Amino acid sequence: MSNEIITDVVIIGGGPVGLFAVFELGLLDLKCHVIDILDRPGGQCAELYPEKPIYDIPGFPMITGQGLTDNLMAQIAPFGPQFHFNRMVTSLTKLDDGSFRLTTDAEEVFVAKVVVIAAGGGSFQPKRPPVEGIEAYEGKSVFYSVRKMDDFRDQDVVIVGGGDSALDWTLNLQPIVRSLTLVHRRDAFKAAPASVNRMKELVMEGKINFLLGQIGKLDGADGQIDHVHLTMDAGDLSIPATRLLPFFGLTMKLGPVADWGLELNDNLISVDTEKFQTSVPGVFAIGDINHYPGKLKLILSGFHEAALMAQAAKSVVAPGERVVFQYTTSSTKLQKKLGVA
Repeated sequence: MSNEIITDVVIIGGGPVGLFAVFELGLLDLKCHVIDILDRPGGQCAELYPEKPIYDIPGFPMITGQGLTDNLMAQIAPFGPQFHFNRMVTSLTKLDDGSFRLTTDAEEVFVAKVVVIAAGGGSFQPKRPPVEGIEAYEGKSVFYSVRKMDDFRDQDVVIVGGGDSALDWTLNLQPIVRSLTLVHRRDAFKAAPASVNRMKELVMEGKINFLLGQIGKLDGADGQIDHVHLTMDAGDLSIPATRLLPFFGLTMKLGPVADWGLELNDNLISVDTEKFQTSVPGVFAIGDINHYPGKLKLILSGFHEAALMAQAAKSVVAPGERVVFQYTTSSTKLQKKLGVA
């Protein structure tokens, strides 16, 4: 197929373990495409606790989730990985030549010799607001992520939430929308302080509205909303809206992975401890999504798994090729790859 994206490795999951896998695979000259359901790298670290301190990363007495993500992105930059955000892998099929075809919910098709599942506890699924009948509007005028900003251009947009996603998209969409209203149940936010301050500046400038309240119900027809009704302390309020973005957090689900024929153990993927390969040769699982005796759900454990997985993945992509183990501290060849020689 002419529209297939062909690569050595597809990594499902852009959290810290998936990102470090790019590094280990890159040292072995394996090219990677990374697919993640979120709109940014970092997985749970960046989405749920970007400013929360982490104390058990070797060499860092303390680092935040976002800080760790930023460092990993800088570390893998020399290998030029390709990222595909706001995507879910919906199917995985093994081809006659031993490679794999993957499709996403964005109708993309990938063909890779190796698949690495690094999806944490599974895929992040947005939490649906408890609003009657909201399902009828989903995907048409109610969205849980922004895939194309132009879909919101010249629209009356209501964003609900107080975390980084809500504030980031408030700031990013404000210049192109007809009107924008941010709704949160309280005047306190979990987002980055700089984003909150900028939002408040835009409110003072009259460029966006901010309301304290919660979604009550939606009005509209044929999948298109026209008003959002809010429940507020001062009484109910109805505001015009053609697009609604609720950011109510995320839940973890194994999702389509459960249907890929992999051996599972209590909704986790069983792997060996030599290669971290699954029951399907060529498919590996690293990080919190895998299971083996003695497993510890720690980021540093995932880093170790990524290193061993990469060695095995090289033999799948380039069978028969002799791989000489090298240290980055002493190998000029590796240092050239990293741009530090």
